[in-house]
Amino acid sequence: MPAVLRRPLALWGAFVLVHGVLIGLNLSGIGWPLGDVERVYLGWAEGTVSGAFRLGIDTDFVYPILALAPILAALVFGAPLYVLSWLGLVTLLNGVAFGALIGRRPGRAAARAAWWWLAFLLLLGPIALARIDSITVPLAIVGVLWIVRRPFWGALLLTVATWVKVWPVAAIIALVVASRRRWQVVAVFAGTSVVIIGAALLAGSGLTVLSFVTEQTNRGLQIEAPVASWWLWQSALGIPGTLVYYDQQILTYQVIGPGTDLAVTVMTPLLVLVVLAVLLVGWRAQRAGAAFERLFPPLLLALVLTLISINKVGSPQFMTWLAAPIILGLVGDWRAWRAPAAVALLMAALTQLVYPYFYNYLLGTVPAMVLVLSVRNLLELVLVGWMLTRMWKLGSQPAMPAPIRPGASESQPEPQKE
Repeated sequence: MPAVLRRPLALWGAFVLVHGVLIGLNLSGIGWPLGDVERVYLGWAEGTVSGAFRLGIDTDFVYPILALAPILAALVFGAPLYVLSWLGLVTLLNGVAFGALIGRRPGRAAARAAWWWLAFLLLLGPIALARIDSITVPLAIVGVLWIVRRPFWGALLLTVATWVKVWPVAAIIALVVASRRRWQVVAVFAGTSVVIIGAALLAGSGLTVLSFVTEQTNRGLQIEAPVASWWLWQSALGIPGTLVYYDQQILTYQVIGPGTDLAVTVMTPLLVLVVLAVLLVGWRAQRAGAAFERLFPPLLLALVLTLISINKVGSPQFMTWLAAPIILGLVGDWRAWRAPAAVALLMAALTQLVYPYFYNYLLGTVPAMVLVLSVRNLLELVLVGWMLTRMWKLGSQPAMPAPIRPGASESQPEPQKE
């Protein structure tokens, strides 16, 4: 990589440019990527401030209760500026994560990971900033980057992110398997969760604070979930009996047809079983002496992809979850991770093609759009298999030293640490 591309000025300039483009795409209104922010989040914020309801306290909430923090924070300058405040908040959090990644003098690996993240955001498009997931991604990135040298703060950030949107719990679970500091991680996660739940209980929530669990289990089969492809293709090929409809309660597009009820019933226990299988492969590698730095990134990515691909729920913003594990992998071992990172870039581009620009064609099950979505979903499964294979090899060979970290001597590897 040319030295000029490692300079903070170049990296921060690109950061500003990419986020300027993404903000512009969101504000353009093409495909209405800000639909959830303008129609849902703003309504929640105004209803909470007015006292009409208390989400997660006396009213069921689809997200964990800390999701209210950014939703309310974006109202600080008033409802007319809510969208701009939201986009500014996400950009600010991304900036914090970007700074944690590159530091004052970014090494080659950190700079490459930073350029990859910017490319990933640009290829993913406006949805990269326009959902609650966008709040959790920078928290997760900083959390996994800190977990080695600042384990307490890393685990704390990952726990907070989990109480905004559930997916970062994958990092906590991966740490329990891969890290020798697992009990410290569990203690931080449990202690922080007790504080959050306790505060909600004092506010009178009762079990409503956990309503996000039942809200998810009550969902139908969303059209972007890989398992829905079977029915989307039936519709695309003109086979009668399949219908794409809008669920007014969950506010998502779902598919219904012969066998979808069975699929909805099966997917949650299947997800649990596949997660357990992934953890067993990771545990096997850990027991064989695999270095933490080699095991944790593929285990985390495999778990994140499992949550995406073996699920009845599917949304374009789920692709944002890939950033944290891939950035961690690229920082630790660029050569081993550049190919999976390239696949993730392709997945991001295919996602933007579907949403927001041609989403109506997907709703109409136009074969070309169903094909694009199917290829994206297939790549998810390919990456899962790739990471499982990598972990299996780690468990089938003598323990190897961790890869050289940026800034360490290339002639003498840095001692392994956690």
